[in-house]
Amino acid sequence: MEIAATRRKRGWLAAALACALCVLPAIASPPGDVDPDAPLTFGILPIGGPAESLEAWRPMLDDLRKSIARPVRAVSVTTYEGIAQAIAEQRVDIAFLSGRLALDAVSRQNMEVIGRLTRGDGSKGYHAVLLVASDSRLRTLDELFMRPGKWRFARGEALSVSGYLVPETQLFAPRGIDSDTFFASVHIDNHQNNALAVANGEVDVATNNTADLERFQQHFPDQYARLRILWKSSLIPHAVIVIRNDLPLVLREKVARFITGYGKGKDGVREEANLKLIHDISGFAPADDADLVPFADIEYALEKRRATTAQWVSEGARAARFRKIQADHDLLVARLRGK
Repeated sequence: MEIAATRRKRGWLAAALACALCVLPAIASPPGDVDPDAPLTFGILPIGGPAESLEAWRPMLDDLRKSIARPVRAVSVTTYEGIAQAIAEQRVDIAFLSGRLALDAVSRQNMEVIGRLTRGDGSKGYHAVLLVASDSRLRTLDELFMRPGKWRFARGEALSVSGYLVPETQLFAPRGIDSDTFFASVHIDNHQNNALAVANGEVDVATNNTADLERFQQHFPDQYARLRILWKSSLIPHAVIVIRNDLPLVLREKVARFITGYGKGKDGVREEANLKLIHDISGFAPADDADLVPFADIEYALEKRRATTAQWVSEGARAARFRKIQADHDLLVARLRGK
């Protein structure tokens, strides 16, 4: 099955990233003892390709450098695992992340949420979708699910909210289906490449999301015209910005004020133009760790599904696992809400 080859490829990508990051100087320092001349590293989960994302963020990050009077450099990688590894190794000080990655950064890597993406249309989030070709024989979900082993599938990485987690918990799990075993083949890639794969007839079905599809339409109008949405999820909250909480409080507050005030001050017109380069966003609203509770709920649902389908030596062992899942979830939500 193609998924095995893809996972090997992801392993090589993660290893390559680790080697590349090893040449960067370590930037972790004790609280209150940070070199004011040392650069802050801003990690970007790429929308499209890494080079494209770096170019889109560059004007805003140049303004951040001037605002805090400190060098700021950007790092953009090709995979979710890559950015997660960079954060775990403390080679990223600030990061723009989807909710699931941010949840890990906050709960395991000493980071905190300081801002939440906003869009000019006032939307509170976006939707995961299932794509098929516009001329596909698949017209309904029932037609999809009545033929296991028939269709070629493309999805995002396991840490992707809209590419894997939400479709898995909202679409497949309620039907007792594991997407990795249901389809004839499973290909794992980013949203842009998966949409292209559907448009070009290389796969039959793929996950994606409404926000990335807007950008896809701008860059690939002909291919976008060959796509059709078969299913749409409930609303998923927008991405957030996190910062290491072992940085000095004064520095964290400066960064947070800049992030949440960008596009709203006396130089607002120019700054708004810079923001539109980044996935056509309007700015960032103040946010905190509690904004990640919906993503904790998604992970909770996925863990319950795994426990439901697992083989257990006894009913007691199964019940104990469910109690552990519930307790861990309750503890995490309380922590996110500051209780």
